[in-house]
Amino acid sequence: MIRKVLSCLLPAVAVVAMCTSTWAKDCGSCGGCEGGCEGGAVVSGGDCGGCGASCGGTKTVYQRQYVTEMKTVTSTEYTTETRERTYTVNKRVPRTETKTRTVTVQVPETRTKTVNYTVNKNVTETKTAEYTVQVPYTESVEQTYTVMVPVSEEKTSTYTVMVPKQEEKTSTYTVQVPYTEEVEQTYTVSVPVQEEKTSTYTVQVPYTEEVEQTYTVCVPVQEEKTSTYTVQVPYTESVEQTYTVSVPVQEEKTATYTVMVPYTEEKVSTYSVSVPYTEQVEQTYTVNVPYTEEMTGTRTVQKRVPVQSTKTVQVRGGHWQTEMVEVPSSGTDACGCPCPPKMCCKRVWVPTCETKEVPVTTYQCTTEEVPYSYTVNKCRQEQRSRMVNVTKHRTEERTRTYTVQKCRPEERTRTYTVTKYVPETKTRTVNVTKCRSEERTRSYTVTKMVNETKTRKVSVTKYRPEEKTRTYTVTKMVPETKTRKVSVTKYRSEERTRNYTVTTCVPEERTRTYTVTKMVPEQKTRTVNVTKYKSETKTREYQVTKCVPETMTKEVSYTVMVPQQKEESYTVTVYDCVPETKTASYTVRVPHTVTKEVPVQKCITVAVEVPVEGGCGGDAGACGDAGACGDAGACGDAGACGDAGAAACGDCGSSKKGCRRKGCRRCGC
Repeated sequence: MIRKVLSCLLPAVAVVAMCTSTWAKDCGSCGGCEGGCEGGAVVSGGDCGGCGASCGGTKTVYQRQYVTEMKTVTSTEYTTETRERTYTVNKRVPRTETKTRTVTVQVPETRTKTVNYTVNKNVTETKTAEYTVQVPYTESVEQTYTVMVPVSEEKTSTYTVMVPKQEEKTSTYTVQVPYTEEVEQTYTVSVPVQEEKTSTYTVQVPYTEEVEQTYTVCVPVQEEKTSTYTVQVPYTESVEQTYTVSVPVQEEKTATYTVMVPYTEEKVSTYSVSVPYTEQVEQTYTVNVPYTEEMTGTRTVQKRVPVQSTKTVQVRGGHWQTEMVEVPSSGTDACGCPCPPKMCCKRVWVPTCETKEVPVTTYQCTTEEVPYSYTVNKCRQEQRSRMVNVTKHRTEERTRTYTVQKCRPEERTRTYTVTKYVPETKTRTVNVTKCRSEERTRSYTVTKMVNETKTRKVSVTKYRPEEKTRTYTVTKMVPETKTRKVSVTKYRSEERTRNYTVTTCVPEERTRTYTVTKMVPEQKTRTVNVTKYKSETKTREYQVTKCVPETMTKEVSYTVMVPQQKEESYTVTVYDCVPETKTASYTVRVPHTVTKEVPVQKCITVAVEVPVEGGCGGDAGACGDAGACGDAGACGDAGACGDAGAAACGDCGSSKKGCRRKGCRRCGC
């Protein structure tokens, strides 16, 4: 299929490549071929002259056209055929069989026995005990305490104040004053120069050639084969089997165990008690009694007084001034000459500096002593006394009796039954399924693909190289140096002087008097009530619970597993192999050669006659003796296209790139 597509596409690709090359006569020096003849047509009308203009009449234009042709192609096609084959399949058919077997089953049996157990019973007993209670009582005690009494004291301290002071100073500063100066400047302009060149290029010309091609086809061939396979055939066989059964045997045993029997024991212990008692003590204390006192003093107040003065200020100003500046032109006119420089208006800022007297308000600090009165809270100390109760403790030794619970070990004996399992060997007959191997034969069909070589003729497109020549115009830019005058703004330095006021602070020492209050400790006595405690013995009754052991009897049920034999039926599934013949369909791709007509597109060049309007510009109005347009061989008298701008440029191809060249900008394209 790929070869078929390639054989159709290769001639078309060759024709398209052949059509992309350009056939043209002499385009002259108009640069009509410079754009690569992008419009799809080439002008052939003799010599166009210097401007490349057609001098009236008609002209021949070559156009590309696609023509559809039918071509005979040989291809291989495949037809799908359905075929059948037979094969044998072995099926496993299930068959159910019922068999009998002897099974030993453990049957549960409930039995009863008598068991002795010990129970602890609670017995309550009432007892009497003595306890001590602390009874409180109040006692007055004299107590000494310390009071802090305030004492006032006057002190003098020295402090520093910063007094402001103004001072006149003079400073010198530099100003940059602008001025304008004319400077001669050299600049370079690129002048276009045209030059004709000739180049040789190679074109690949396609041609078709018949080639004999060999290809391989896979032909299916069927073959009968026989194979041998092994089948496992099941059969049943009775086998004698030995198995072990556990038979239960009961045995009585005697065990000795130790029991902890509780008993009570009384003990006597001695302990110390701290007995509190209250005692009254006289206590002295100091009280601060507050009182108010009026006092007078003076304080220093600073005020800011405004002072009017003047100072000299320099004000920077200026104005805008319009200047004429020459600007160089980078373009060229219609004849290719550089454009003259332009005169432009430019706004320039001219700075000015003025000196003015400005009124200034400054503030000076003045100091003033102002009297004032204030209230002081003071305290005087007074000694007072009071009775205070103080609690004290005395140590007493006492005795108490307490009960201790103890246990003594006691050995006892008990009888219990132990069940043991004794292994016993028995015999039974069991059916066992076994398999024997059997060899069988089957036939099957195998399809093989056999390679077969065939020959066919294929059209191959080849290319031969062919050399052609073309002439084209190259425009070069030649640098040319010119001179112009430019206004440059420069700056010169000027030194100026200004006066300014500086405020400095001068330190000044001053003295002030202040009062300091100190707290002086003072001893006083007072009477305080103290709570004390005395001991009293009381009696109370309490109950004690004891645990007394008691032996009891109960009936206990337990389960024993007794083995029993019984017969049961069970089902066994046996599989038999049954051969079965099946038919399957399969698809085969059969190749065959087909000849058919295929449409192919071919590119051809067609010559078309096109009328040309107008003539050459300038004084002559037609083509001169030298075959150029106008008297000077340029477009019109002034180097422009003139009245016949459209015809001067000619049909340089339908693309507008051919009319964008320098010197032909105003072409009517």
